[in-house]
Amino acid sequence: MSSSLEYYKVFYYVANLGSITLASEKLCISQPAVSQAVRQLEQSLDCQLFMRMSKGVKLTREGEFLFEYVKSGLENIWHGENMLRRMRDLETGEVRIGASDMTLQFYLLPYLEKFHELYPGIKVTVSNGPTPETLRFLYDGKIDFGVVSTPFEARSEVKSTPVKEVRNVFIAGEKFKHLEGKKLSYDILKELPCIFLEKNTSTRTFMDDFLKERGLELEPEFELSTSDMIVQFAMRNLGIGCVMSGFAKMELEKGTLIELQFKESMPGRQFAIITDSKTPVSPAGKKILKLMTSDII
Repeated sequence: MSSSLEYYKVFYYVANLGSITLASEKLCISQPAVSQAVRQLEQSLDCQLFMRMSKGVKLTREGEFLFEYVKSGLENIWHGENMLRRMRDLETGEVRIGASDMTLQFYLLPYLEKFHELYPGIKVTVSNGPTPETLRFLYDGKIDFGVVSTPFEARSEVKSTPVKEVRNVFIAGEKFKHLEGKKLSYDILKELPCIFLEKNTSTRTFMDDFLKERGLELEPEFELSTSDMIVQFAMRNLGIGCVMSGFAKMELEKGTLIELQFKESMPGRQFAIITDSKTPVSPAGKKILKLMTSDII
């Protein structure tokens, strides 16, 4: 840019108001300062921008041509500044979150409801996928933060904050009622049809690692993409399912499913909030993170 942005700002107001006097009042500077800025801009561009009239000024043909570009540029800048202020003040903006079906349903949803109640102008985008996919979104800067379940492996720049303890359960339908109340060995799973999540999920990884430490490597009869479907398959007596306990809570309480008991309990897991030090969190994202970590809903 060959001329100062301040000169273009003065030019904009003189052209818009048609008066050096009115422009000086609007800009809170002296009339000589306004006239000097216009002369400097005309000299820089080597053309006359205004014609002096008996009452005020009028744009020349060259001035009209330039004004269309200056008007668009300055008004876009001012609009951008205004939108940034509104975003900072949480009147507008967007927060992008990565979450699985499990973390969304059993942890995140109440906070989203509260956040929307407090800041209805903020757009919330949730990218739904398993933990490995949420981590990729975080690395690529596509989300402000993620809510995932352990275990997972992440880069060193990722900070993990545990927020809730959860546990896996093995569930079964009426066909397997004879197993209810017994203290079972995990070896019995080798003799039973099993229904597990796909291998790209933290729930499956956690279960596989736990069983492998006890000498068991199982190939399930059914591998499904969602825990809700595992519950449905188990209710139809298609096998023994493994899900986070919340997914089967209603069916276990109603007695349409049973929870298998084992001599050794499977350790608990955790939901965790993950952020990346290389990815700046939006103002709206910082606000909902504060809400979540203060645990006020």
